[in-house]
Amino acid sequence: MIKNLLLLLVLLLPLSAASPSYSFKIARLQYGGGGDWYGNKTSLPNLIRFCNQTLKTNIAPDEATVEPGSAELLQYPFVHLTGHGNITFTDAEAKNLRRYLTGGGFLHIDDNYGLDKFIRPEMKKVFPELSFVELPFSHPIYHQKFAFPKGLPKIHEHDGGRPQGFGLIYKGRLVCFYSYECDLGNGWEDPEIYRDPVEKHEQALRMGANLLAYALTQQ
Repeated sequence: MIKNLLLLLVLLLPLSAASPSYSFKIARLQYGGGGDWYGNKTSLPNLIRFCNQTLKTNIAPDEATVEPGSAELLQYPFVHLTGHGNITFTDAEAKNLRRYLTGGGFLHIDDNYGLDKFIRPEMKKVFPELSFVELPFSHPIYHQKFAFPKGLPKIHEHDGGRPQGFGLIYKGRLVCFYSYECDLGNGWEDPEIYRDPVEKHEQALRMGANLLAYALTQQ
């Protein structure tokens, strides 16, 4: 089971150029249902590199891939889920994901456009008693190393909506952050893929670093 104190120590461990070992990995969630869980292939490696440089974390440069029903899920302090289309959790997967999140894990869901109508009912399987709530701009997740006084940055346009950050809060702890109408993961991608302005790419990486910092230090 993941312990918050251990995660804090991991975050504060300096990156050592002399050592080939890493403190931990973060993972991408490989879900069922046919949706493109594998989207934004360069996003997490770029985020990891940015966090190792700016937060002095010691994260392995290559992401892991983990299924929601796997026992290995409990090894990762931060798990990322993205996609455009359908997503399904079996009852066993929902139970294991709940175990992971209530035990100290953290899930970031990033709507890559089209995920919303699928992910909300699936997360209800995980937490029937909870609903996503929009987090206020004063929430600590927006005020880690980098300040976002107006909440999530807008990276790509979808339907003209404002970017929103939703959360699932279990016993006072934010266990899942859902970035919507934002395309945060697209902003982490190699710059030549979408040809975003440098400022947007940097904004996206900074917000991603905040997510990871929060996940590793939350009480």
